[in-house]
Amino acid sequence: MISKKIAEALNKQLNNEMFSAYLYLSMSAYSEHIGLKGFANWFYVQYQEEMVHAMKFYKYILDQGEIVRLMQIDQPDQEFDSPLDMFEKTLEHERFITKCINELVDIAIQEKDYATHTFLQWFITEQVEEEASVGEILDQLKLVQNSGNGLFMIDKELGQRTFNATELAGDN
Repeated sequence: MISKKIAEALNKQLNNEMFSAYLYLSMSAYSEHIGLKGFANWFYVQYQEEMVHAMKFYKYILDQGEIVRLMQIDQPDQEFDSPLDMFEKTLEHERFITKCINELVDIAIQEKDYATHTFLQWFITEQVEEEASVGEILDQLKLVQNSGNGLFMIDKELGQRTFNATELAGDN
C-alpha cells in the first residue's frame, strides 16, 4: 500500500505523462503537415514512449491497491515556428518532467516509501537519456540553422528512429 499523498502525486504524474504523449503527437502531426516525415516519425515514436511511461504509472498505482484517477489533459500547442522551436519546446518539457520525477522521489523519501522510490529510479535514468537525446538533436539543428540541405539530412536521420516497447518495458 502507498499513502494517499503518494497516490495523488503518482496520479498527477500519470496525467503529466499523458500530456507528454499528446504534445509529441501534436508535434508529429505538425511535422507531417509541413513535409518533414522524419521529424514526424521521431515525434510519433516519442509519443509511443510517453504512452508506455504513462502506463507504467497506471499499472503501479493499481498494483499498489490505489485508484487511478484520470484527469483532463490540457491541449498542446498545434503550430510551431520551426523544427528548432519544436525541439526547444521538447527540451523544456523534458526538463519539466525531470523536475516532476525528482519531486516524486522527494515525496517517496519523505513518506519512507521504498517501493515507490525504487519504482521511480527507472524514470530518473530515462529522463537523463531523454534530455541528452533531445540536446543532441538541438545541437544539430543549431548548426544547420535554416539550411534546407541540413534539415533534409536531419529529417532523414530522424526517420530511422523506431519504437521498441521491449526496451522500455523493464521490470516496471
